[in-house]
Order: sequence, then C-alpha cells, then structure tokens
Amino acid sequence: MQYTITEAQLGQRPQVELPNPKILEHLGEEGMRKVVSDHYDLLKQSNIRGLFPPSEKGFEMAKQHSSDFFIQICGGTRHFDKNRGAPRMVGRHAPFKITKEARRIWLESYIMVLSGLDMSDELKESFWKYLDIFSIWMVNSVDEA
Repeated sequence: MQYTITEAQLGQRPQVELPNPKILEHLGEEGMRKVVSDHYDLLKQSNIRGLFPPSEKGFEMAKQHSSDFFIQICGGTRHFDKNRGAPRMVGRHAPFKITKEARRIWLESYIMVLSGLDMSDELKESFWKYLDIFSIWMVNSVDEA
C-alpha cells in the first residue's frame, strides 16, 4: 500500500471522512489500543517527543485518550466523549506547537505501525486517509527556518 502525505497549509480544514468501522471490527478495542500505543512509543523516541507528557503516567494517559478517540471515530464505544467530553481536537491541540514537520513525523510513525499490521490494504487505506486529512487540521504553527 502507498502512504501519501497530503501537503498541509496552516489553517486549512479539508473535508475528512471517518474511517471504515470494519477497522475496529478487525482490530477490536484492544488491537486499536495496541496500534495507538505502538505509535506513541515511536513518537516518544522522535524529534516531537516534547509535544507529549514527560512523565510515564502522563504519557500512558495520553495513549488512553488517543485510543479512546480512535475507537470512537471508528464506530466503537464513545469512551472519549464519556471521559473527556466532545473531542474538539483543534482546540485541544491549540496549546501545542504543531508544525508541518511535526505532522510529518506523526504520520510517518503511523506508517511504520500500519505497515506491520495484519489488516487488508483496503482497511489500512481507509484509516490512513483519515489520519492524513484529519492531521492537517491540527497544524497550528509555521516551521522555523
């Protein structure tokens, strides 16, 4: 499967399509939590690790919140809404400096995780398209020269 990263522009809000619910059917909640956990473990070693909580407890909570969100947007239990309220992800990410470069690292880390999944390319593509477009919304800062 080809993973293409769409060019992002600051303030752009392209139409995003939710991932195919069969992704969650295939992975199950625990499988989705593992995907997110593996992704975060890569991010913890990346150049954008400073965007995430420094304590192990905080980092584990961030994994849980992200897992809850992805389970919910893939048609599963609305854990995120129940535990955190409405997602409003642009606002939640506003305090963090998210550049196009940070987005690229975030996406490339997901490519590594998705590439290793035992899941059909059709489902991977659906999840990837969501990640690619949704992540454009989070870019809130310009890259420094």
